[in-house]
Amino acid sequence: RDLTDISPLECFIHLRYVDLSENKLQDLSPLSSLTHLLWLKMDGNLLTSAQMQELPYLQIISFAHNRIKNMEGITHPHLANLSLKGNKIQTALGLSQALYSLRILELRGNKLESTAGLNLPKLKKLYLAQNAIRSLEGLEALEQLSTLHLRDNELETLDGFSSSMKCLQYLNLRNNGISSFQEVAKLQVLPVLQALVLMDNPCSDDTSYRQEVLIQLPHLKRLDKEPAEQ
Repeated sequence: RDLTDISPLECFIHLRYVDLSENKLQDLSPLSSLTHLLWLKMDGNLLTSAQMQELPYLQIISFAHNRIKNMEGITHPHLANLSLKGNKIQTALGLSQALYSLRILELRGNKLESTAGLNLPKLKKLYLAQNAIRSLEGLEALEQLSTLHLRDNELETLDGFSSSMKCLQYLNLRNNGISSFQEVAKLQVLPVLQALVLMDNPCSDDTSYRQEVLIQLPHLKRLDKEPAEQ
């Protein structure tokens, strides 16, 4: 532990799995020669950027709990699972549109204020809890998304959802600022939504909360932690 230099790894060009978590690393460039790498974990280091040379076979990256400020320079064509939770990312603008294989994106605990820039048409699961998101932008591109976590943000309106989100089944909006059932009605555009978590919003204090939500969204199978029929 406490590694600050990984340049000796440059010789091991056939490495496929690398875990360098909980060190003091700031530089990813020595990994550029590891062209057979499939899996990379560098949680708990001092990285300020995720930028590195494109690696043709890399499928899974975890850069959780670093000091990364943006999403630029991530271009690995076979990347399927990317975790950047617990960093200092303020915007997803700059995220490469060439991440055609990305299926899971974990961005919990950053400083995002908007969803703009997440133009990832093959994405299936998106975790955005514990940010400062106030506006939903660009969601119409997420046509294959099935799971969306937006818990613990600052949403007061639900503009931005789209009928093109034809695979979205699970939506977590717990602990935002949704006060009106008129906002909840905007979720009617989601054709296959089955499970909604809306507790700890101002609207959930209403005595007729469950009834009102289920009137607006009669196809729900679960509301919060309970089956919709209850």
